[in-house]
Amino acid sequence: MTSAGTPEDSTPVPRSKHWRRLIAPFQKSSARRAAWQLLNSLIPYLLLWVGMVYALAQSYWLMLPIAILASGFLVRIFIIFHDCGHESFFASRRANHVTGALTGLITLTPYLHWRWHHALHHKTAGDLDRRGVGDIWTLTVEEYLKASRRKRFGYRLARHPAILFVVAPFYIFVLAQRLHSGIAPPRERRSVHLTNLAIASAALALSTLIGFRAFVSIQLTVSTIAGGAGIWLFYVQHQFQGAYWQRTDEWNYTAAALEGSSFYKLPGILQWFSGNIGFHHVHHLSPRIPNYNLQRCHETYSLSLFERITPITLLCSLRLLSYRLWDEASHEFVGF
Repeated sequence: MTSAGTPEDSTPVPRSKHWRRLIAPFQKSSARRAAWQLLNSLIPYLLLWVGMVYALAQSYWLMLPIAILASGFLVRIFIIFHDCGHESFFASRRANHVTGALTGLITLTPYLHWRWHHALHHKTAGDLDRRGVGDIWTLTVEEYLKASRRKRFGYRLARHPAILFVVAPFYIFVLAQRLHSGIAPPRERRSVHLTNLAIASAALALSTLIGFRAFVSIQLTVSTIAGGAGIWLFYVQHQFQGAYWQRTDEWNYTAAALEGSSFYKLPGILQWFSGNIGFHHVHHLSPRIPNYNLQRCHETYSLSLFERITPITLLCSLRLLSYRLWDEASHEFVGF
């Protein structure tokens, strides 16, 4: 159930000194594959939106199953958006930025601001001294024991599944993404304002066309379900037993990628909707590999570079909900 380096098997993951050369061929973008992903993601999503409008006219509960399916496509669209942020989806930087801005509008996420913020996550993932940037709030056992009663309560609340996977997605994608970070560069701040303006214009147009109540019901339902699925994926990718967490002095990029990012082996249909992001160890090793090349890269070096990467299955991933705190002494996640 672990990704690598469990307490029971603490032998370090073997890492080739030439891994950059090995994975270089998989960093090449394909305009054909990128265009096909856009078509098979955006067109069904737009058609499902039309279906939800007609279904909602009859009943919210008739619309809900369509919304769940649409949420799957929205997750896939977010992965495209994510790849554009890493400039891996297309070979053209301009094509990545244009596509990223458009898919950012659909996912309610300001492209340039998110791109800047997400880059910080890749630079700090697994570093105990640089937590808090694009990750899930995680305290060590020692920090939790020393925390005030109020902070403990807040932490317990934040880690509760209902908050983490229902309330948080609504807050993040509907509310928090409307604001920029206080340390964001000027261009990234402007992207938030421009995205908000574009979202407001689109919301006004759709509300005029189908009614404000219908628009809000559909958009909030789809965004919350898709957001919950996205946060779950992110949770499994970095909150698993055997995950890599080190202080800055001992932190290593390659080790953090291979040992601190999981291989989430999902059923085929879920892997498709999640855009292969389950191969997260490959993605963190090289964010320049587009999602449509992640599986090939993993399979090519499954007996060498990724030999000791053990997959987390869908059933095993449910056990990760019990993980609450990081124990620095034993190098593992523990419950309260």
